[in-house]
Amino acid sequence: MFESREIDRSRLVRAFETARKDLLSERNSNGHWTGQLSTSALSTATAISALSAWLRENSKCSASQRLQIQTLIDRAVDWLKHHQNTDGGWGDTPKSYSNISTTMLVVSAFHFCERQNEFAESIARGQHYIDQIGGIAALRRRYGKDKTFAVPILANCAMAGIVDWKEVSALPFEAACVPQKFYHLMQLPVVSYAIPALVAIGQAKFHHDPPRNPFIRLLRKYSVRRSLNVLTKMQPSSGGFLEAIPLTSFVVMGLATTGQAEHPVVTAGIDFLNHSVLSDGSWPIDTNLATWTTTLAINAMAGSGSTSNESPDTTVPAASAATELAMVSCLDWILSCQNQQVHPFTNSPPGGWGWTDLSGAVPDADDTPGALLALSNLMQSGRLSDSQKERVKRASDLGVNWIMKLQNRDDGWPTFCRGWGKLPFDRSGADITAHCMRGIHAWQEHHPQRHRIQQAIRRGLRYLEKTQAEDGSWLPLWFGNQDNPGEENPVYGTSKVLAAYAALNLLETQPAQRGLRWIRDSQNPDGSWGGGESSAVRLIMSENQSYAGSVEETALAVEALMFEPDPMKNRLALKNGIEWLMKAVETNCHRIDSPIGFYFAKLWYHERLYPQIFTVAALGKAVSYLDRGC
Repeated sequence: MFESREIDRSRLVRAFETARKDLLSERNSNGHWTGQLSTSALSTATAISALSAWLRENSKCSASQRLQIQTLIDRAVDWLKHHQNTDGGWGDTPKSYSNISTTMLVVSAFHFCERQNEFAESIARGQHYIDQIGGIAALRRRYGKDKTFAVPILANCAMAGIVDWKEVSALPFEAACVPQKFYHLMQLPVVSYAIPALVAIGQAKFHHDPPRNPFIRLLRKYSVRRSLNVLTKMQPSSGGFLEAIPLTSFVVMGLATTGQAEHPVVTAGIDFLNHSVLSDGSWPIDTNLATWTTTLAINAMAGSGSTSNESPDTTVPAASAATELAMVSCLDWILSCQNQQVHPFTNSPPGGWGWTDLSGAVPDADDTPGALLALSNLMQSGRLSDSQKERVKRASDLGVNWIMKLQNRDDGWPTFCRGWGKLPFDRSGADITAHCMRGIHAWQEHHPQRHRIQQAIRRGLRYLEKTQAEDGSWLPLWFGNQDNPGEENPVYGTSKVLAAYAALNLLETQPAQRGLRWIRDSQNPDGSWGGGESSAVRLIMSENQSYAGSVEETALAVEALMFEPDPMKNRLALKNGIEWLMKAVETNCHRIDSPIGFYFAKLWYHERLYPQIFTVAALGKAVSYLDRGC
């Protein structure tokens, strides 16, 4: 148990109140959170190539349109020039290490927009980095059998004239003409969410380097129009496939260079790129993660304690009245984000949530349990009317059913589509599985088929036991750490799995205890977790600058350790971790985000709200933890 001299409660409360106030101030005018994704050199480069391809191939665009697009390109190439790393390469974000993929795309962008003379020095440094890393062979090694990103990157280079089309693998775009329900049986070389790239880049390869086999050539020629019809149906009203700039850009440049610059898909894609550019001239990887950040914020604050002047021995309520009102104000918006029809992109049934309220979002198995947990917390607030409760109950039934239908045969949960399983980001993941288990468990008492939920959870537990590493950790699917071997983030994965064990009251089990021990033993000497040489808080938080934890990982680890039934086991680790987080708030470091997020194909990002949300969750739980006498 903590003693008062070990953790200064008043200091802890001040830090928590500051973090919570800061998080509440991040809400938009509609009362929910939008957040802000990091700028991306990769997205910016692909956007430049797409816009350049459209300008080059579209002879009918007006002078004003041409000037507008050219201005976007000019600002973007200037941004890229000023964000080149010292080693000559480019990273996915300004906080990321250089990598072969982004550097090849940036060099291609300079060539595509015909600025190679003006930026000769930057291109030479970038090419030197590419050659040192290993060139095309290194790119292929980076992605292995997964052609989701390797082929579009090489195709982009070929369209820019710096790679021969013979280096670009053909993609079977004719497969898009098969009904979606059969996609998982076809062993496609791309992941489920990349069908638009399969069609557009596949057609570009066919146009520029048709196959010698006359039968395949005839089949693909016949499939051009039909696959374009499929692509048209998949494109959301915003014009952005998945609201993702790289995917949309690959579609635009692929089709534009095949003589289809005026096709409606291309026109809508250009409009999307025009509307999604940031004020500094760059593009992020996606428009926003509004649904995800809003449900994360609600769930973080729902577990935070009151900071009134109550006796430390008093059991604190779940959240303050002002916080509860702020949370409840998001209810209608969250309900409006639930998918109510079969989704044209993945053929997903109604009931799931995507990462944003924008039309390009696709229902997935991380955002859906996040929304279900948020609705459960709102229901428990006691502030919903009877009619609101009925709406929440209907939405939760749909969401729970959606999740249970998605469970894979290996007992885990994938992100988008059941049964694909072969390629990265289509397979089941420990963090996704744990989140799904928590989401459906929160509603099992109210669900008409409670036994199905219990069975799904038992299967999920088997999956988690199978995927636990020998050291006791779990690896997540959608989050990483660029300083860790393999770019993996066991702190995130293990923390999320332990949250599921805690919700299920299974913390005394061997897998949970091994996970808790791993979290405790992986703490940095300064009390933080995770991070690395690239950590932006290192220069502020560590006096000797030897340690480099991240706010996100430290907050997650602290919260996970407080699940431990025996407080004495983690007493010292928790004390040091909480002290580090309090100092982070006091030095305003809780606002410094780290590139821990993976987007599609291991594209790094950081989100402005992650460190703030995770800090609120950890410090709020710490207040309650201390007041319970733990």
